[in-house]
Amino acid sequence: MSETYRSGDALFGFDDELRVISWNDAAEELTGIPASEAIGRPCWDILCGVDHRGGLVCHKGCSGARLARQGWPVSAQEMLIKTSGGRRRVMVSTIAVRQDGSEPLYLHVMRDGLEIEDEESGGVRTPELTPRQLEVLQALSEGEQAKAIARRLGIAETTVRNHIRMILIELGCHSQLEAVAEARRRRLVT
Repeated sequence: MSETYRSGDALFGFDDELRVISWNDAAEELTGIPASEAIGRPCWDILCGVDHRGGLVCHKGCSGARLARQGWPVSAQEMLIKTSGGRRRVMVSTIAVRQDGSEPLYLHVMRDGLEIEDEESGGVRTPELTPRQLEVLQALSEGEQAKAIARRLGIAETTVRNHIRMILIELGCHSQLEAVAEARRRRLVT
C-alpha cells in the first residue's frame, strides 16, 4: 500500500514494522524529505526525533507505536525532528486505523513548529552533544569499539550504541568514520 493521505498537516503512514508506507506532500514540505526517500524506511530512521533535552524519542522500540498497536490512545508529543535544513520542533500524534478485516495502519500526524538553525554559523547548526556523547566520540576517534567503550565507561553497550546514533544525528553523518572526521574538523575531539 503506497497511498497518499490528504491532510493539511504533515502525515505519514507506517506498518507494524515501523516502515513508512505513505508520505504526503505536507510531510515532504515540512521535512524537506521526498516521499521517494521516505517510503520503505523505518520512521524512526527518518525523523530521528529527540525531546527538548536531546533524549532519544524515535527508535526501534517506539513507545507511541507500541501503545497504538495495543489499541491504547496516544497523546501528541512534542519533539525535534531531523529535516533537510536542520531540526524542526513538531507535535506528533500517533493514530491507529483499523478497517474491517484488514491489517491495521498507523499514522503520524505532525503539526509544524519552528526550524532550528544556528544563525551565527550561516545556517549550519552547532551540534549539541552531551558530555557523555563527547566522551564516546573521543573514544571512537581513538579507534575504540562500542563494547570496549561500554566497559571503560561502565555503561551498557546498548547505551553506547544509542550515544553513537545520537552523535551521528547531531553531526549529520552516516557512519562512525564520517562522524569522527566531522568531529575533528569542528575540533570536538583531540
